Amino acid sequence: MTTDHTRPPQIDTGRAHPARVYDWLLGGKDNYPVDEAVGETLPPEARDAARQNRAFMNRAVAHLAAQGIDQFLDIGTGIPTEPNLHQIVQRTVPTARVVYADNDPIVLRHAEALLVSSPEGATDYIQADVREPEEIVRHARGILDFDRPIALSLIALMHFIPDDQDAHGIVRGLVETLPAGSHLVLSHAAIDLFPELAEQVIAQYAKGGIRLGFRTRTEVSRFFDGLELVPPGLVTATEWYGGGQEPPAPEESGIYAGVARIP
Repeated sequence: MTTDHTRPPQIDTGRAHPARVYDWLLGGKDNYPVDEAVGETLPPEARDAARQNRAFMNRAVAHLAAQGIDQFLDIGTGIPTEPNLHQIVQRTVPTARVVYADNDPIVLRHAEALLVSSPEGATDYIQADVREPEEIVRHARGILDFDRPIALSLIALMHFIPDDQDAHGIVRGLVETLPAGSHLVLSHAAIDLFPELAEQVIAQYAKGGIRLGFRTRTEVSRFFDGLELVPPGLVTATEWYGGGQEPPAPEESGIYAGVARIP
């Protein structure tokens, strides 16, 4: 594995960060009191959502690996939590190559210790923000072959990019760099499934200095414009499973999730 060391990991422990709040929601230890303070104010459903997101990612990338996809670009990786994406896909495709990107320096601190590839494959990490897509793609080209299909993973990320930061344009630009046969894996918090809970979460994150842009199903579906949704389509995180996989246990979810193929 290689990592990008061009910027030293300067961690701001006085300001909450989405990756560390997410780590707290998952029961992790790699967070600070400021992150826990945000997490503690969130409704219990927020922990369920974090767990559901993680489970969706597991199923989605396992499904794609089973279809022969052996290259993954995961943006908004978060603090390593086993099983990590590369561990899931390399069980099926040991030669799989994975590039991770996140903008929280604490992820870089843990990357070398936890993101260890299979001998046949490769993992790589860059500290970068999804709002810097050109930088991420430029780095990824050194590891991934952009002439062959790539799975772009954006798990619980784009609702941290409000409309005034052009979330849809960012995703469209990333997708346009990928060849035919590639896939987009995306999950996104809903504003229209449980509106009161969603507004509570948005307000509490805002108090911690984190802006959120939860979206309606129609707005989330725009991320998949021009792509071919894989069955069962755009559903909630607990309703999505790939062909041949066991359906997850029935459970309410405030998260939309989908996988789509680039024609």
